[in-house]
Amino acid sequence: MANELTLSVLFGFISSVLLGIVAYFIRQLHSDFRKMGENLADVKTTGILIRSEFKTGHELLNQKVEYLEQRINKIELNQIKNEHHEK
Repeated sequence: MANELTLSVLFGFISSVLLGIVAYFIRQLHSDFRKMGENLADVKTTGILIRSEFKTGHELLNQKVEYLEQRINKIELNQIKNEHHEK
């Protein structure tokens, strides 16, 4: 009987230790998932910021290209008019 009691206590102790270890790792895993969620939110915010900066830069370049095209058209028209006046 004492042998069975010792085995029962030993089994209870081992199962308690194992459950404690499992609980520790589950807590660590939960903490890691929470940190990963925060990091993912930061990456999403950074991506949105980069996208908006790129869009703004792209729009600015388009405006500059349109302005330069207009200038080129004006210069070409002036050059054509000058050629007609010289003839």
